[in-house]
Amino acid sequence: MIARLFIISVVFLLSVATESRSQEKIALYPDNNIPFARPGTEIPKLTVYHPAQKKSDIAVIVCSGGSYGGRANDWEGIPACKKLNEAGITAFLLDYRVPRSETMERKEIVPLTDAQRALQYVKENAKTYKINPAKVGIMGFSAGGHLVTTVATHFNKTVLKNPKKTSLRPDFLIAVYPVVSFADSLTHWDSRNNLIGPDITPERIKEYSNELQVTENTPPTFLVSAIDDEVVKVQNSLYFEAALRQHRVPVKIFLYARGGHGFGVDHIKDVAVQWTEPCFKWILSEKWNTKIK
Repeated sequence: MIARLFIISVVFLLSVATESRSQEKIALYPDNNIPFARPGTEIPKLTVYHPAQKKSDIAVIVCSGGSYGGRANDWEGIPACKKLNEAGITAFLLDYRVPRSETMERKEIVPLTDAQRALQYVKENAKTYKINPAKVGIMGFSAGGHLVTTVATHFNKTVLKNPKKTSLRPDFLIAVYPVVSFADSLTHWDSRNNLIGPDITPERIKEYSNELQVTENTPPTFLVSAIDDEVVKVQNSLYFEAALRQHRVPVKIFLYARGGHGFGVDHIKDVAVQWTEPCFKWILSEKWNTKIK
């Protein structure tokens, strides 16, 4: 009995040690020198998820949704990182700052700046994580999908200090039931109001309607939506897909007939294929791996 308890204790301690090694937390800004921060601001961070069996030198930064009012890490970001690990892919969960005027200046560019900093950090520290700095993608859900489509269409616009001139362009993009447009007819109102309200102008609406910001250098993209989504209209994905095709940017789209909004990772029952299967095959195939023009 004592021997059995000893073995159980050893197994438990080894599992805890393995878990601690697999997840590493990093402050996003050195010495907490956080741009646009006011007293009381949260500290943005990355959590690194290392795969038990690494199968590629690709990495994915993951941004949860939450209407720019929170982050649904437990339902979206953490399961996505673990699922990427199962596929042998290194994942980085980004806790970007949720835009709040009382704790930050210029709140509308704070999530973008944090996401750009995440790309900068991962690419500049690629050797540490045994990844290729030219194979760093970004994935976002819902309002996190708006954030990553903003990153993918605004990579030449930054207030971030970048002395090494590191590319802030993700090499590929995955947007899951994303908010893309801030146009009245398409947008998710809470996301728009939380990011750019209350001073909403036509110029700001256009700037953050990412289907209008696509160029030939927007990264190759994998889109996921449900046709019956009543929270974030599927047209957000369809308009973004159309803009990508107009600019000859490689794009794949995976649509569920039924699934609504917020289904996260593999949470739709009674379907033959979950979106993660073709998406992760697409990532590992590197068919997105095209050179910037």
